[in-house]
Amino acid sequence: MGCCESKVSEKQPDKLQIQAHANNSRTPTHHQNPSPGSDPETGGAPPFSEFSFSDLKAATNNFSSDFIVSESGEKAPNLVYKGRLQNRRWIAVKKFTKMAWPDPKQFAEEAWGVGKLRHRRLANLIGYCCDGDERLLVAEYMPTDTLAKHLFHWENQTIEWAMRLRVGLYIAEALDYCSTEGRPLYHDLNAYRVLFDEDGDPRLSCFGLMRNSRDGKSYSTNLAYTPPEYLRNGRVTPESVIYSFGTVLLDLLSGKHIPPSHALDMIRGKNIILLMDSHLEGKFSTEEATVVVNLASQCLQYEPRERPNTKDLVATLAPLQTKPEVPSYVMLGIPKHEEAPATPQRPLSAMGEACSRMDLTAIHQILVMTHYRDDEGTNELSFQEWTQQMRDMLEARKRGDYAFRDKDFKTAIDCYSQFIDVGTMVSPTVFARRSLCYLLNEQPDAALRDAMQAQCVYPDWPTAFYMQSVALAKLDMHKDAADMLNEATALEEKRQRGGRGS
Repeated sequence: MGCCESKVSEKQPDKLQIQAHANNSRTPTHHQNPSPGSDPETGGAPPFSEFSFSDLKAATNNFSSDFIVSESGEKAPNLVYKGRLQNRRWIAVKKFTKMAWPDPKQFAEEAWGVGKLRHRRLANLIGYCCDGDERLLVAEYMPTDTLAKHLFHWENQTIEWAMRLRVGLYIAEALDYCSTEGRPLYHDLNAYRVLFDEDGDPRLSCFGLMRNSRDGKSYSTNLAYTPPEYLRNGRVTPESVIYSFGTVLLDLLSGKHIPPSHALDMIRGKNIILLMDSHLEGKFSTEEATVVVNLASQCLQYEPRERPNTKDLVATLAPLQTKPEVPSYVMLGIPKHEEAPATPQRPLSAMGEACSRMDLTAIHQILVMTHYRDDEGTNELSFQEWTQQMRDMLEARKRGDYAFRDKDFKTAIDCYSQFIDVGTMVSPTVFARRSLCYLLNEQPDAALRDAMQAQCVYPDWPTAFYMQSVALAKLDMHKDAADMLNEATALEEKRQRGGRGS
């Protein structure tokens, strides 16, 4: 069951990144495309919908800098945040600069065009927001970093050769799908646009299917990597996308971001081995590498009409797949993604239901109604302890109770802290109430500590476990949160058969 020295304390929650505070968000329900159903080709993405700005503000913790996942951090022109909706789905939110798309109708039409696409090789677009001057896109969140991170900035192991071939094929399949669906233009295709999902499978970011602004540049990278025709006329064509795909192939071959002109000189000089990533340590097929080098060379032809099309890309790369049975996460060397345990099958109490859905408002109402009935027997005070200090301490608790009832949670924290710091009395209810106050003030690490203290005072109190489960969920420790919810439910059932209840 655990106590103050339980496994939860070993997690050091104050060092964990706190998840988005989304208890006030609402699930968007309007303007939806038909559901893609269970077709595996769609990747299981939800239907496209319009979000309110408040939805996304809550999901990203008020667009906290802690949630920025753009490769350039806060220096990026259009920031990308991760966030979490009320339904617990992780999302990526691209926030455009002010007036990047002055016409809301034009932005919405562009977003809806991309939002119709659904494929397992894409990090699919699931929504957008037009609210005043705000323009945002919402996509599936890919938690396992970018190709650039795995190729250029890896820590434990480089990407093995078979996985590099898989990346090339999957991105080619994504481009071919988009082209088939009438969206052949992709802006600024590079290694940062290739993302890895929870299973380690590579996907193409949907954000590149829209420009960064109505009149903005389509290429933000160094001019050395830009298609020559774009330098001449400033227009992106389907052939330009093929050129950019060629630069990604060079990245996969070399493990470096080298200018195409330099790579082509090496290819013409038959210096293929010099082009290859030395970190592969020779563990690749020369025949396969030659095929990829030749394909990259074709993609990088100066004349657009001499480049292959997307179907050619797929047809060339598909036969090179030598480990189709090996999961991507194994080849990437990352842990297998596992879903958090399901919530208990037994019926949940009102407190259990509120905690399972992280409804802090409902938890507050329950704690107000419960008052201090569970504190009976946790304190035995002598006559001598009824000093002025004791009366002051109880007055502090009383002020905290009034503030808690009136939802003035910061004042409640201060008053309850005065009560706790004196230390003459210990109250599990005060710890539980202060825990909730911390959650409502976006301090889940402090909330977890208080919930654990409540468990120390009253080891079999279901409320202490319920509050730990909510704090753990807020800290993105979902397996532990589910375990705590199970323990709380079991304790509550036991208490209902006799003894003190929650």
